[in-house]
Amino acid sequence: MTQTRDARTPTGAHRALPPSHGAAPRLVAVGGGKGGVGKTLVAANLAAALAQAGRRVVAVDTDLEGANLHTVLGVGAPRMSLADYVAKREPDLRKLLVDTPIPGLRLIAGTHGHLGAPQLRSFRRVALLGELRKLPADFVLVDLGAGTHPSVMDYFLVGDDGILVLTPEPTSVENAYSFLRAAFYRRLRLAMTSESARKLVNQAMDQGNERGIRTPLDLLREVRAIAPEEGLRLTAAIQGFRPRIVVNSVRSAEDVRLGFAVRSVCRKYFGIAADYIGYVNHDDAVTQAIRQRRPVVVTHPHADAAVYLTRIARKLLENGGPGRTTRAARATAQVGFAARRPTA
Repeated sequence: MTQTRDARTPTGAHRALPPSHGAAPRLVAVGGGKGGVGKTLVAANLAAALAQAGRRVVAVDTDLEGANLHTVLGVGAPRMSLADYVAKREPDLRKLLVDTPIPGLRLIAGTHGHLGAPQLRSFRRVALLGELRKLPADFVLVDLGAGTHPSVMDYFLVGDDGILVLTPEPTSVENAYSFLRAAFYRRLRLAMTSESARKLVNQAMDQGNERGIRTPLDLLREVRAIAPEEGLRLTAAIQGFRPRIVVNSVRSAEDVRLGFAVRSVCRKYFGIAADYIGYVNHDDAVTQAIRQRRPVVVTHPHADAAVYLTRIARKLLENGGPGRTTRAARATAQVGFAARRPTA
């Protein structure tokens, strides 16, 4: 694949939609099954592209154990960060906002985290998510930590969009499936209101469980047998889970097809409709941009990677599309894990 397209203007860069001032910001969570897949790169560049399109954007780094979103956005380590909210030193997120070199884009960094207690417990995660929706912005881009920690899953699930970033490497693909499976079953568990139904979901998470629950349909059958109303909740939770897929560091047509393969697996094994919203070419311009501590959509706007990242941002701008979580589904998840605040 070619590395640059100098004659091409990044899609959407000069066709901004009118900003939606006054409404609650749209929460977009960007995660990955493992570190090194480029989730921070994607989060930073989507945030920058949305800001270039005239939106008010806040980028939030929740990876308190490995925060580097500020570096990619050209911001030195701020004096205060999300770690101060976690440690209860600063309850007002607005006081943690810092400007970036990109007009319209502000940052809540994740620097100076307490390694002994890097993540919020469940009931405080609910509070944080509520505070994020009060920020003066059109979009809030949340850069998640790697892996399947409950905090990562909850941020991914309660956002209006959950974007999963993977690369065309066997380890990345394997971890992406693990991430999706963990998010899927956590979503189902959070949707259940009875302890018996939650126990069934817990059993289904063990692929070798003795009840023979191997698929979501098996689980649905078991849940309906004990509580028909819980079966309705389970069905709604399955239908409402629509993660968005981005394949990073693409080098060939086969790599491009990986996103469609992941989408097919989601449909076949989980019964969910994932949305493949785009891919990003492997591009030397990305490395140059990282060294300059700037998003590639800013430093090399005509490079392949910048063009494709801007296209993905454009898709987020266009009405939300099928990946957007309904308010009812978000509320269900929030009530679910808030009601069980003593756990993770």
